[in-house]
Amino acid sequence: MIQKKICLLGGFGVGKTSLVSRFVHSIFSDKYLTTVGVKIEKKSLVLNEQELDLVIWDLYGEDDFQKVRLSYLRGASGYLLVADGTRRTTLDTAMALHEAADRTIGRVPFVLVLNKADLATEWELDDGAVVRLMQSGWRVLRTSAKTGVGVEEAFTTLGNAMLAE
Repeated sequence: MIQKKICLLGGFGVGKTSLVSRFVHSIFSDKYLTTVGVKIEKKSLVLNEQELDLVIWDLYGEDDFQKVRLSYLRGASGYLLVADGTRRTTLDTAMALHEAADRTIGRVPFVLVLNKADLATEWELDDGAVVRLMQSGWRVLRTSAKTGVGVEEAFTTLGNAMLAE
């Protein structure tokens, strides 16, 4: 069995905690609870006949990267970068967080998660920007913590990328 630490990074209210709750416990709550500091969960997967224990660090959302959070990244083998499709600015925040993470822990696998796919009619994201990221090699997935769409795929895509390293 292999154990890997992963982090969820993203701005305030993008759905990081909801994604973790959906993935680990198969639940979703409409009640918004702000994460204070970090919340740690675990889930085991079997990917390509390899057992993988994910230690999931759900980091509190801020719209700027504070030094205390940089220390939470140490030892991470990968991360989910979460943006809210209904708020364009959260993609800018995710891009800044990606750059900070890259400087802090180096190049590790990551997946850009465009959350709130269930609200697609309200999306503000520019498809062109997303396509350019994908063309530059980024793994990009649309998810909905509310409906569960794409959530398992986001974590397994990251898990497979880490195992391939």
